[in-house]
Amino acid sequence: MQNKQVLLLGIGNVLWADEGFGVRCIETLHQYYTFPHNVTLMDGGTQGIYLVQHVQAADILVVFDAIDYGLEGGTLKTIEDADVPTFMGAKKMSLHQTGFQEVLATAQLLDSYPEKILLIGVQPVELEDYGGSLRPAVKAQIQPALQIAIEYLAQLGIQAIPRTTPLSTHEQLSPSQLALAQYEAGRPSEEQACRVGDERILANQAFQFDPKPSLIEQPVKVNVDHRRP
Repeated sequence: MQNKQVLLLGIGNVLWADEGFGVRCIETLHQYYTFPHNVTLMDGGTQGIYLVQHVQAADILVVFDAIDYGLEGGTLKTIEDADVPTFMGAKKMSLHQTGFQEVLATAQLLDSYPEKILLIGVQPVELEDYGGSLRPAVKAQIQPALQIAIEYLAQLGIQAIPRTTPLSTHEQLSPSQLALAQYEAGRPSEEQACRVGDERILANQAFQFDPKPSLIEQPVKVNVDHRRP
């Protein structure tokens, strides 16, 4: 398997709570393990169709993501090979899933499709929390998800080698400010953070909204001729 190109890909948006599961998985995997030269670890974020060239180059693709399986929050589920595109598009939670389904379709159309695909997905608990982090039930599934990937790769003859010293946040795939621990520690409390637009603020009588008047004193009027020719 040393001549096979392997892509370990985490996709999602860390700014929307459990949507960041895939990115957190690949971040943790990179922090604690090394792999042979033919294995690439990638934080795919929400790049969507821009990932197609990387998927085309892969013989083996392992994807970590938050997937709405309709199960209890925090449940892990794996999907393989031909079934993966179906689950990526069955219940779209965000634009990145739509985009990745298109990535797979494009790669297949161009006849540059991975030989093997493994999707490791977790059922999210919470998505509608901008600036929030993984919920405990989802966060607890990072290590089990990594173990599934490591065992899957081992069956293919690809070994994950534990690092003697885990990487620091400054050596991560993403900017250190987005590393899980630093991200969680840096989020302001609800009392300190701006919540304009949040329903909790909109319903609070202590806040007053003062929309500015229009700068146009005399709006332009347009006469429309509705008569048919």
